[in-house]
Amino acid sequence: MSRPPQIELYTTPYCPFCDAAKRLLKARGLAFSEIDVSEPKDKEALKAKTGWRTVPQIFLNGKLIGGYQELVEMDQKGLLKI
Repeated sequence: MSRPPQIELYTTPYCPFCDAAKRLLKARGLAFSEIDVSEPKDKEALKAKTGWRTVPQIFLNGKLIGGYQELVEMDQKGLLKI
């Protein structure tokens, strides 16, 4: 039996793409951990880790898959089905 993927979603509360990513994951029945990076020190730590300045940043099983656009592409390819 396979385990569900571990999904981490790095967000800020004022980001419409973050909200859209959360809606998409919920619609697919996927659980995720949301990490708020609205504090400047948290944003800088995430940028140091990934090189990205934007949110959302989505990690699947510990690997950065990208942001909202990449999540949509995975969904369109049927890769978000559980």
